Amino acid sequence: MVSYPKYLEHQATKYPWIGDLPKSWCVRRLKEVGRLFGGAGFPHEYQNMQDEELYFYKVGDLRLSENGRTLLASPHTVSKDTAQVLRATIVPKGAIVYAKIGAALLLNRRRMTTASCCIDNNMTAYVVDAEKVIPEWAFYWLSTIDFGEHVNPGAVPSLSEAYQSILPLPVPPLEEQIAIARFLDHKTAQIDALIAKKQSLLDKLAEQRGSLISQAVTKGLNDAVPMKKSDVAWLGEIPRHWETKRLRFLMTMSGGLTPRTSEPRYWGGDIPWVSPKDMKSERLSSSIDTLTEDALNETTLRLYPPGKVLIVVRGMILAHTFPVAVNEVPVTVNQDMKVLETTMNPEYLAVLLRGIQSLVLSIVEESAHGTKVLRTDLLKNMVLPVPPRVEQDEIVSEVGRISSRIDKMVSTVTAAITKLQEYRSALITNAVTGKIDVRDFCIPATTEQKEVAHG
Repeated sequence: MVSYPKYLEHQATKYPWIGDLPKSWCVRRLKEVGRLFGGAGFPHEYQNMQDEELYFYKVGDLRLSENGRTLLASPHTVSKDTAQVLRATIVPKGAIVYAKIGAALLLNRRRMTTASCCIDNNMTAYVVDAEKVIPEWAFYWLSTIDFGEHVNPGAVPSLSEAYQSILPLPVPPLEEQIAIARFLDHKTAQIDALIAKKQSLLDKLAEQRGSLISQAVTKGLNDAVPMKKSDVAWLGEIPRHWETKRLRFLMTMSGGLTPRTSEPRYWGGDIPWVSPKDMKSERLSSSIDTLTEDALNETTLRLYPPGKVLIVVRGMILAHTFPVAVNEVPVTVNQDMKVLETTMNPEYLAVLLRGIQSLVLSIVEESAHGTKVLRTDLLKNMVLPVPPRVEQDEIVSEVGRISSRIDKMVSTVTAAITKLQEYRSALITNAVTGKIDVRDFCIPATTEQKEVAHG
């Protein structure tokens, strides 16, 4: 890592998580160097309006950022008259906005506004006193605070404006704030560029995995084998000795349900109860929620033995991913899942379904409630390639080797991204708490990304 100079003189603070500060700095409460504004309710009838004067940001819109700092355009706009009707404060450009309640608060997203706007009542806007603090300094400092360590206890995490107002803010002289913010702008841009490159590599590895698996399950492993037309547009040619069959003739499909949540005797047992939130791996041996024998005996739930193919048929994850898994232990499932019981090698059927994910996602629709739903009638009618059982086993083995090789590369790249993210976070914290002195740091005319990799 690059070694930066240290400040020569320090002073103690009463905040252990800040530690000592440079002697020329002071600590102020947020309310002493700025103002906090709460958001307003945003009724549905005012949402999704376009071309009005002001963006109106909902708490979910905090994800709308390309650089992790400034907000992109909101899908919602309101006029100044509507803002007055809603009693919504007009937040100025350069404010720092963030969630103050709910799960979004724990994401620790801080964003800066790029134009005047309004925010909903799940958010706070912090506007600095420009004579004492520059917005960029406040942004970087607030980005170092884990709000999860400050939330009010209760079922729903929250952080009142009153509590926020007394949070500490280290305040260097203005010229130092500007110098440190410029340093951090430069260094975080370098790090973010490296992270983006590595993320692009992850995307390419995922694409490569999908391509290799799709090739294996639709064309086989022997390039020299004679081929024939499948008469299926998306499938093209297949090995001459393979068959094609509709999925309905290759399996039986059944589902599950949710036992009464008001009946405590049904919950917390030893029986896995699989729902979409559990479908994060290709093999399942446990679930977040579990059931008791009473739940099985007193409902129509089925206990599925190991070796079945589990798929998600309802949920927002179907907007981009078709989760497929094989269970290694007996399980039950909820109503958003289907279980496929097949005479094929179940691992092959699972691999095949993952290999045609884009095709499956093309038959996903949106329900009246807005969630995504897979048309199982259309899925059952899909024509799929069926190799002999011996080849199914060989393909499963080869796909396992492919996945293992790519998983190792993914693990290496992911570890590098994590290291860069940790370095980025540590660099910001050290700069805004005066652990390094970057007042004289010169931004080079040309940036060499490799200096970040080593520092």
